[in-house]
Amino acid sequence: MRVRLRGSGLVRREACANGTVRRFPETRGVRVSPMHSPCARSSMKRILLAAAVGAVALAAYADISRIPPGADVGPHPRLVAPEKHLIPTVNVARVVGWSDGAKPVATHGLAVNAFASGLVHPRWVYVLPNGDVLVAESDAPERPDENKGARSKVMKMFMKKAGSGTKSANRIVLLRDADANGIADTQAVFIDGLDSPIGMALVGNDLYVADTDAILRFPYTTGETRITTEGVKVTDLPAGPRNHHWTKNILASADGSKLYATIGSNSNAAENGLAAEQGRACIYEVDVKTGKKRAFATGLRNANGMAWEPVSHKLWTVVNERDELGSDLVPDYLTSVSDGAFYGFPFSYYGQHVDARVKPQDPALVSRAVVPDYALGSHVAALGLTFAQGAKLGPDFESGAFIGEHGSWNRNPPSGYKVVFVPFADGKPSGMPVDVLVGFLDDKGQAHGRPVGVAIDRGGALLVADDVGNTIWRVSMPK
Repeated sequence: MRVRLRGSGLVRREACANGTVRRFPETRGVRVSPMHSPCARSSMKRILLAAAVGAVALAAYADISRIPPGADVGPHPRLVAPEKHLIPTVNVARVVGWSDGAKPVATHGLAVNAFASGLVHPRWVYVLPNGDVLVAESDAPERPDENKGARSKVMKMFMKKAGSGTKSANRIVLLRDADANGIADTQAVFIDGLDSPIGMALVGNDLYVADTDAILRFPYTTGETRITTEGVKVTDLPAGPRNHHWTKNILASADGSKLYATIGSNSNAAENGLAAEQGRACIYEVDVKTGKKRAFATGLRNANGMAWEPVSHKLWTVVNERDELGSDLVPDYLTSVSDGAFYGFPFSYYGQHVDARVKPQDPALVSRAVVPDYALGSHVAALGLTFAQGAKLGPDFESGAFIGEHGSWNRNPPSGYKVVFVPFADGKPSGMPVDVLVGFLDDKGQAHGRPVGVAIDRGGALLVADDVGNTIWRVSMPK
């Protein structure tokens, strides 16, 4: 149908298959190709997107783990040859949440209860000296350059299925258990107006918060439940319109003079160019007085949790390694971090195993890439880390590290979706991981929750932030 509007042009009205009516200009005497009509273009976009989704879904079954369970875990993991697929394996667990009264399952001899529920995507936990618990309610910021292109749109859709991509609450909530019964009876907004916050660290009367693009300092008074003073910027952190790995964690040095900040890479494996990785994939050391920072360690694709090992007093971190090399590559890992060390990204993984996708290569840099201390398994998405110092969870959990594994998307069958404990002796890992909290993923492949940050509370229990379950779980010795 053609109708004349004001002016000399003609307008075609076209009824699309989905019932909508589209209008577009048509020049007199010029035949418009049906493929160029808005209905056709809209239909083609839907077809291409559906085809991409279908191809990704099929890819989940094209690649499957071929090594024995646990072979990619420990100080000497098995590293298979990389697998190349036109479309990466995408095996995303649909988030269904927790039904009333449902909860994860603690290992034998321990109990679990909801310390606090009804939160908004709680990612990180931090325990103050008086026992109050701070929770960062956070999700990804706006990242226009990260969401360009059909592939990015498909991946964004799958991440939404996994519970990511919600509107960030951009705040820190304070939880207080005044009667020490293991359940928070106070839940108050402590700081709001933040920008995708994650890391928190108290030094004296100064509370430091890591937004996605800066470290801020706030005055803190013991016992207060609200900070209204505007934060003072200590230093900027790499962010920008892509900001591929947006989470920024911080940890204070023993004397409080330095902060260590994790900065994830700006890509999976430098597919956005090496220039985009400048100042990324590292841990910064920040002087709290001046805000000056330097790269303490580099080549860490996406370090998250950090903690001081109580025997050696060395810095340790958990790192998410690269994707799209197959279900059995690359193991995420737990490692000590040395000043000046390089850990491979983007040129190599797990020491000096070259990633042929990255060009140009840097053989000189690869030659000094450090082998991580301990593999946690491929694609487990290790995020939270705390050592057992102060824990009261029985003799099996006196010395070692608790790790929150958020769960895989690039592996078939899935991995992670649990909290594990890696035993330590003499300051080093000394055995295979032990499951501490499971049941986040059911036998139908659905996710009821996903563990992230972990911390030991003042009573010696383990706190676990469950971001899509909107709950802080508390693992303790039964009374």
